[in-house]
Amino acid sequence: MSSYNTVSATNTKNAPKSIGPYSQSVAFSHYNNLAAQLPIDPVSGELVAGGVVEQTIQCFKNIKAIVENIDHVMEDIVRLTIFVRNISDMDAVDAVLTSIFSDYVPAQTAVAVAALPMNALVQVEALVSHGEGTIPGMPQAGDLIKIARNTANAPKTAMSTQTVAFSHYNNISAQLPIDPKTGELVGGDIKEQTAQCFRNINAILESIGHAMGDIVRITIFVSDVSYVESAKEIYATFFQGYTPALTTIAVSALPMDALVQVEAVVSHGDGTPPQAPEDAQKIVIRARNSDNAPSGNYSQAVAFSHYTHISAQLPLDLKSGEIIAGGVKEQAGQCLRYIKAIVESVDHVMSDVVKVNIALKNISDMETVDEVYRTFFPAGTPARTTIGVSALPKAALVQIDAVVSNAEGTPPEA
Repeated sequence: MSSYNTVSATNTKNAPKSIGPYSQSVAFSHYNNLAAQLPIDPVSGELVAGGVVEQTIQCFKNIKAIVENIDHVMEDIVRLTIFVRNISDMDAVDAVLTSIFSDYVPAQTAVAVAALPMNALVQVEALVSHGEGTIPGMPQAGDLIKIARNTANAPKTAMSTQTVAFSHYNNISAQLPIDPKTGELVGGDIKEQTAQCFRNINAILESIGHAMGDIVRITIFVSDVSYVESAKEIYATFFQGYTPALTTIAVSALPMDALVQVEAVVSHGDGTPPQAPEDAQKIVIRARNSDNAPSGNYSQAVAFSHYTHISAQLPLDLKSGEIIAGGVKEQAGQCLRYIKAIVESVDHVMSDVVKVNIALKNISDMETVDEVYRTFFPAGTPARTTIGVSALPKAALVQIDAVVSNAEGTPPEA
């Protein structure tokens, strides 16, 4: 029997059937990646009646059904990403969250986006710990523990934990440009606010014995697409020599009317108990780039342990750096070709992809994108999240990033 982890996709009739070619849950190694859940009644296939409270409750009912289908519980969730149409609805969403999570709350990201599939008011994505791993017939360390931590040196909120570690990853809640001493947004423009977000992330990392160079993936949410380049400029100043995988998304609004919010995924080489630190603490981050995809002030692919994180791909012409000709079908194809080129450059194949995130200028283009998507993922295996955004860099119609399984892992230092 193989000693390698395998990609394990599952679906349950107790949660809504996916509205596209993707799986409800895809497990690999010590994590389950759940597709973002819409407030759909699994019996009728329609959105539930009511407002954002009713819709949020249904999203979590669907998540619970998927989590229980894979023999887990809600407390195994390590990160939540909440997309709302109106940022003012977050208070109502938080009230629902409070009724679900009491003693422990996961790491969290919350943003308002321009549109959601089926014109929903809310959509919720979850990342779930998976202690038993995915080696066929060979359960791994099923008693791995989750470690949730906070520091006074970064902003705190009752609705999320600053960092939640499980196995070889730390999941950092999205950081707003808040001064932790005052609890207020810092003054200044996009550059000052972006720098504060990264200072908060750095404070959290230092509190758990890590450094900025341990980050494998950064997602920057900005409230206006014109802020993207300035935010990326500041991002680059926090990393010396090595830069993580990067996704930038222009959202409709952020909590506290912030201009920017930054989320991080961090390597955790020492693992969480009962893994013995001496067994894995020197696992390396492996950043790689291919000449067959666009490059920038980020790494195209960053592998750590059993996952590889792929930076968001725009539909650019490789030579000119400009958006290719054609509509969303051509652009989606170009994004996916770049992801395929990056995946193949690290000796993997598209069936190793476990999660895909799609940002669309027009949410109505989803069916057209799915036509192209199916040619790259005929089995429809990866879990997926799709959002509508107000704008994308260079006036693109679509942007796609991915997370890829890495069965061979990354080696310890010699």
